[in-house]
Amino acid sequence: MTTIAITGASGFCGSHVAAAAAARGFDVLSLGRRPSPIGRHVPWDAATEVPDLSGADLVVHCAAAVGDPIPGSPAEAAMRAVNVGGTVRLLEAVDGQPVVLISSASVYAPGPDRSRVTEDHPVHRHLNAYGRAKAEGEAVALAAGAVVLRPRAVYGRGDPHLAPRLLSRVRAGMLLLPGRDVRLSLTAVENLTEACLAATDWPPGAYNIADPTPYWRDEAIRAILRSHGVQARIGHLPLPVVQGAARVVEGVSRLSAAVEPTFSRYAVDQLAHSIILDVSKAEGQGWVACRSLNDYTDAISSDFHAASKRWLRRPRAY
Repeated sequence: MTTIAITGASGFCGSHVAAAAAARGFDVLSLGRRPSPIGRHVPWDAATEVPDLSGADLVVHCAAAVGDPIPGSPAEAAMRAVNVGGTVRLLEAVDGQPVVLISSASVYAPGPDRSRVTEDHPVHRHLNAYGRAKAEGEAVALAAGAVVLRPRAVYGRGDPHLAPRLLSRVRAGMLLLPGRDVRLSLTAVENLTEACLAATDWPPGAYNIADPTPYWRDEAIRAILRSHGVQARIGHLPLPVVQGAARVVEGVSRLSAAVEPTFSRYAVDQLAHSIILDVSKAEGQGWVACRSLNDYTDAISSDFHAASKRWLRRPRAY
């Protein structure tokens, strides 16, 4: 039986990879600070320790710190300790096993025209600490001969980031977005999971991973909100105004020693410009993206309506 070590297996992406690996007959080693319901737990603090990879035939590195911390803050240092230092320590423990690292399309340089982003797109001028840390961590992995996957805006069941952030920003039935409607690549966690398990046989290098086709931003956001039972109108704010406001918010956050700004230039950039990943390199290895946003919204809508029916059937005391 093939043994696969999965770091961050109790997290969002890692838990999906662990479940899929176990379903296919892999023996799963779940590395992380918290136990995963799947596989044998191997305790590992990515920020400080070299992991125990004894018995592992393959390694999928999902563990990561996410967020948008203020540059120079303790939160940024903690992020680098995991995303850069953790990758270095993981590679110290590797003894010839194939390694797949989940990176991010956030490593790509910002700019107005990203309508066809290949893996050769520049990796610099990052607008936040997360992009910088992921770029530095993946550079270490690439130099060591690993496969690096670059998804964009990963979503799916158990998503702790994308959908909750959108839902939290609806005010009085309105969600305000920067600039005009644009086309964006998104990545279903199932598509990323398939790539993680397939990529252990791929040649070393970076690979974009995204859904079969890009989405119009506004309709995608409406679909996500509707699936959670929220009907909201989309409003558009002038992009120069939002960019200026983001600079002000970041400056105030630095002065107040906030962990993260309420919104940032990075967030504006990711929403206001078309960003479409070219996935032909991964497809050339036989990977096919089979899931789309419709699959997710249909599943979440079903869950939401089922939960609503259960609530309506509950006995009530009057």
